Amino acid sequence: MSLRELGREALRAIRAHTLRSVLTLLGIIIGVATLVGVVSVITGLNAYVRERIIQLAPDVFVVQKFGIVRSRDEFLAALKRRNIDWNDYESARAHLTLAQTVAADASGTSIVKRGSRRLSDVRVHGTTANYGPLMQLDITAGRYFTPGEEQAALGVAVIGWDVKDELFGPLDPVGREMLVGGGSYRVIGVVARQGRTLGQSQDNQLWMPIGSYQRAFGNRTSIDLVVKARGGVAGLEAAVDEVRALLRALRHTSFRAPDPFGIVTLDRLQDLWRQISAAAFILSLLIASVSLGVGGIVIMNIMLVAVVERTREIGVRLALGARKRDIRRQFLLEAALLSIGGGLVGVTLGVLAAWGVEGVLDFPARVTPAIVLAGLGLSAVVGLAAGYWPARSASNLPVVEALRAE
Repeated sequence: MSLRELGREALRAIRAHTLRSVLTLLGIIIGVATLVGVVSVITGLNAYVRERIIQLAPDVFVVQKFGIVRSRDEFLAALKRRNIDWNDYESARAHLTLAQTVAADASGTSIVKRGSRRLSDVRVHGTTANYGPLMQLDITAGRYFTPGEEQAALGVAVIGWDVKDELFGPLDPVGREMLVGGGSYRVIGVVARQGRTLGQSQDNQLWMPIGSYQRAFGNRTSIDLVVKARGGVAGLEAAVDEVRALLRALRHTSFRAPDPFGIVTLDRLQDLWRQISAAAFILSLLIASVSLGVGGIVIMNIMLVAVVERTREIGVRLALGARKRDIRRQFLLEAALLSIGGGLVGVTLGVLAAWGVEGVLDFPARVTPAIVLAGLGLSAVVGLAAGYWPARSASNLPVVEALRAE
């Protein structure tokens, strides 16, 4: 029999039991939808993290009190560390020879007001003047503050897009006053809209000279040191080692003791994110595998039932000259078509779920042709695997016994 004839017979058999066929595919649909939806979200998140969240340049690293914390024990140990303070910043700026630039950043939250308008939980950064260019803040209006404004601790600020919208509306905020922590500050710049990440706005921030920040909020907050390595990426490791040696000496840390601070680099952030995304992918794969396994077993059982129901039909076809491989190919094709049909529905639901997550929860999702083809291909493989034993049983039926079947 030709492939067209086999396909026509397989479709006829599927249409003869439409409801049963649909119910058979629920496991395949759930498994493929889960896989496509989760992988699309993970793919979108990976791209978003690379492009938007991890904003460090490859030759820039940050020295923090906490650094990258992976467990509760690490967090409790970091709590006991001494704060990185202004003296540490001055020492780094004076003694580091392998650093091209050293900036400081202290941060906290505060209420920001202008007239009757107010915005709570705004992330307030107190930084040195070189922080903005070093972190590549995209200033769409105005400018970042100058070293002179930093040294004089003037009441100036650069605001994020949410602060602009909530406090100033359609007005141009540059040159206008607002209240931060009870003090008056003049807006000198606006940072471009950055959007939301995992439901959290990245535009609910403002930046002011670190002296102004310490005057308003005190100097008990640990400072982050942002360091640009001299010589680009090639000089990063040497610059990190120099900073480690300096801060360990300032803290009189023994040779065998761990660093009493954390160092964050682009590579370490990317490694951390890869671990998180890989864990999420493995979890989704396990869930999808269970659903696909159940769906495959259901397809195999239904196909075995179909073999019993169509025993006489199989006997007649064998008696009329059909070859065993024709019977085998028909049942394999029927199982594959069933599974691919479930895969098509699952892919559609998975794509819709990914788009829904992106639209409702602000999770970035990216549906690619590779993900769609992988979902369909996986469903076809499950169908072929599930249909192998029923197809083999059907092709090996004795002709005489099959013709006697009622």
